[in-house]
Amino acid sequence: MAKLIGISGSLRRGSYNSALLNAAAKLAPTGSELAVGTIHGIPLYDGDLEAEKGIPEAVQTLKDAIAAADGLILVTPEYNNSIPGVFKNAIDWLSRPSNDIKRVFGGKPVALMGASPGGFGTILSQNAWLPILRTLGVDFWSEGRLLVSRASGVFDADGNLADAKIEEQLKAYLEGFADFATSPRSGR
Repeated sequence: MAKLIGISGSLRRGSYNSALLNAAAKLAPTGSELAVGTIHGIPLYDGDLEAEKGIPEAVQTLKDAIAAADGLILVTPEYNNSIPGVFKNAIDWLSRPSNDIKRVFGGKPVALMGASPGGFGTILSQNAWLPILRTLGVDFWSEGRLLVSRASGVFDADGNLADAKIEEQLKAYLEGFADFATSPRSGR
């Protein structure tokens, strides 16, 4: 059984990326589960705050959930052709203290997907994640990529997935990543 966790990089209530993550959680392959993590409640990273008060509870909770999972799916919006600041901030916190990076991210199977109102999905944001994921030492799943473009036509007014083609792509993506996350590989 693949125990996966996904995180949406958007704080917006009507986020297409949160809707995509919620759809993915409902479509997790048989024998797998996809928990929905959140970056809500994570403050702006401040080394002084970390030194004075330690790791915030919202960060520690998410770190522990990621460490316990077989795989992590980052569902990334694209802001100004790159990674949303709030999402990068969350990863910056999740990598603190630096001696905990290996426990949380080291060798962790990680996949990227995203939804955008534009015509290119989130290709630039997904590409911008690559050096960060390399630095964290994850086991990046490069065989799958899910880019949902023109997302306003993919989800209904309640945020439910309403496009059968995207639903099939999402199912195949999740099956591939669940297999990858639970397959034996050297270094893990």
